[in-house]
Amino acid sequence: MAISVGHCQAYHRHRLVRPALFWSDLDVGASGMKTLRCAIYTRKSSEDGLEQEFNSLDAQREACAAYIASQKHEGWVLLPKHYDDGGLSGGSLERPALRKLLQDIADGRVDQIVVYKIDRLTRSLADFSKIVGTLDAAEASFVSVTQSFNTATSMGRLTLNMLLSFAQFEREVTAERIRDKIAASKRKGLWMGGLVPLGYDADGRTLKINEAEAKTVRKLYRLYVELGTVRSVKEAAEALGLRSKRRLTSAGKQSGGGPFDRGHIHQILTNPIYAGRIRHKTLIHDGQHEAIIEPDRWDRVQVTLQAGTSKSRTKKTAKQSSLLCGKIYDETGDRLTPSHTKTRAGARRRYYVSHRLIKNSGETGLDGWRLPAEELETKVGHVVGQRISRSSFIENIAPDMAANDISEAKTRIHAFVSGTNQRSQLAVIQRIDLGAGELCIALDCFQVAKLLDCDPEFLSQDPLEITAPFQLRKRGVETKLIFAKTQNDRDDVLINNIAKAHHWFDQIKFGKTFAEVAADNKTSKRRIQQMIELAFLPPDIVRNVMNGTQPLGFTSDWCLRHDIPTSWDEQRALIATL
Repeated sequence: MAISVGHCQAYHRHRLVRPALFWSDLDVGASGMKTLRCAIYTRKSSEDGLEQEFNSLDAQREACAAYIASQKHEGWVLLPKHYDDGGLSGGSLERPALRKLLQDIADGRVDQIVVYKIDRLTRSLADFSKIVGTLDAAEASFVSVTQSFNTATSMGRLTLNMLLSFAQFEREVTAERIRDKIAASKRKGLWMGGLVPLGYDADGRTLKINEAEAKTVRKLYRLYVELGTVRSVKEAAEALGLRSKRRLTSAGKQSGGGPFDRGHIHQILTNPIYAGRIRHKTLIHDGQHEAIIEPDRWDRVQVTLQAGTSKSRTKKTAKQSSLLCGKIYDETGDRLTPSHTKTRAGARRRYYVSHRLIKNSGETGLDGWRLPAEELETKVGHVVGQRISRSSFIENIAPDMAANDISEAKTRIHAFVSGTNQRSQLAVIQRIDLGAGELCIALDCFQVAKLLDCDPEFLSQDPLEITAPFQLRKRGVETKLIFAKTQNDRDDVLINNIAKAHHWFDQIKFGKTFAEVAADNKTSKRRIQQMIELAFLPPDIVRNVMNGTQPLGFTSDWCLRHDIPTSWDEQRALIATL
């Protein structure tokens, strides 16, 4: 699908559609009659009824053919080729017949698309803008036989926008119904998909026990009853060679099968699915699958886990504890150990020191880290708080979360970040690695699931990583980490995608198709179509992104999920609300 410079000009004029081109724009034949080659496009979302001799596609085509015949005196000619997409949604442009039609338009074989209703062509405003760009480039147009309006007028364009908005609204309402159905199904104890937990295999709308994996689950529970702490269970499981569930992705890539970490073990020990129950958000329902762990035993384990948590809190002394103990490692893999000194006035100063410096304290010439503890804990907490406050954090780690759940999660994160409980804030950190000018923070997925109030099994078992560049400042034997002091960290992913969008659009302006650009850049055509809209952002928004002062909700993931208006004023108004 080739798009010319006219596509760029259409965007920069902030036009949704151009005035429809009819016979006045076409060449005049020998008889003086202007010929307009018309192609009929038909679509049906489901495959129901397509097997009938006369189906919905035939009915749409018949109505369109009759309308074209009524315009014969104006030079309208029906092309014999069929462009039919049966059983395909209008929410995407990835439809074989539509792609072929748009290609034929770009090649100059079609002058006008005729559809029964506009939503047969597309249900997305963004996709419609892309189609109009192709039509503009080929000086073609479209007609809906059941919806009469003139897109050359402002009222006609408003009507078109309203029709497409209602089509998009219908898709979103359908998504809400699906979420409600999932909630109702879980109340009945049905398994509604997601990552199948260790010990089970999917069996339709329920689960069946995988006996080989179930032995590992039972062993983990027995170890916890015997040893009493998750840390001890992890060490024993590693010594016994216990491994997590092996999974095969749709792309054929294998994951899992490695040793258990503490977060994963804790998730298994607290997952009600092993007691024959189903969790939905904060509620737990009786499931229809067989339990691996007896419900009474599972309940006793929960009581022990909660008691162990309370006991660990009460064991803290009046002295301030090192909240990042056991979590910080330097570039050599050496763990930083909590240490302290006392001033002449008797004040206690805490540090995190490379373990080799403590172990070989009498030796000279040793190199290592010595970081002020309170300052490091405060700065790391600030970095984590900034990153998890972004909307992209939720969208990345829980991509299937419903819109209303995302809103609730944002509220919880705001309370979490603005709270004064530093211990709970740093508890989401699983590991910190110090490198040359960069701090890499891995978050504990189980703690993140608790923060988002969602089921851990729907989150990736791999920790989410945050990187933060810093500069070093020496003061005596101390080393301080100086982080950026901007209000919002720069979103490097968004910046890179804006740069890519401009690069891709330059290629399209010089005549390449979306497919060719995708092949050259080793990505999908769909991603090119989604992200290229970033090339039309106004300069002030791009400048804010470069400075890291754009709204927290304006991220690459948000752009993939939402349509960006063509008007700069509308873009500013929309982005300002995030």
